[in-house]
Amino acid sequence: MSISNISRNIKNRKISKDIFITPLELSKLHIDFIDSNENDIWLDPCKNSGSYYNQIPTDKKEWCEILEDKDFFKYEGNPDIIVQNPPYSLLNDWIKKNIELNPRVISLLIGIGNLTTRRLEWLENAGYGLTKMRMLKVYKWYGMSMLVNFEKDKKSIIEYDRKVYRED
Repeated sequence: MSISNISRNIKNRKISKDIFITPLELSKLHIDFIDSNENDIWLDPCKNSGSYYNQIPTDKKEWCEILEDKDFFKYEGNPDIIVQNPPYSLLNDWIKKNIELNPRVISLLIGIGNLTTRRLEWLENAGYGLTKMRMLKVYKWYGMSMLVNFEKDKKSIIEYDRKVYRED
């Protein structure tokens, strides 16, 4: 099947375009991927089935879920860690809301193509460095995905530039 056919199938799928339940094993891997402290307050901004929330290793945890009228964009808490598989159609606004909440760690499960230079710049300009990355494949999800951790006041592990290189 060609890439254009795969993309067309994704665009025209019958289920919601933003509800993808993270497998339990992957949620646990993602949680364990984060360096946490005993007193950290965790936030799961899209709880849905609880695949993340139920495995967060503390009682100091909060959640949002639009399907339960707890809209992440209205959340006003002070989490130390935000762990999430965000809705891709809202990714720009989602990242901006993460930055606004100013946690110590922003950790995302995203498609590899979603880590754009512009999004990296937003996070970097807000004082977040990309400190960890792990590529992985999730059955029936389009393309490669990755876990990425951004930490406040930490140096990024990658460098990038906006120059467009051309042949002379």
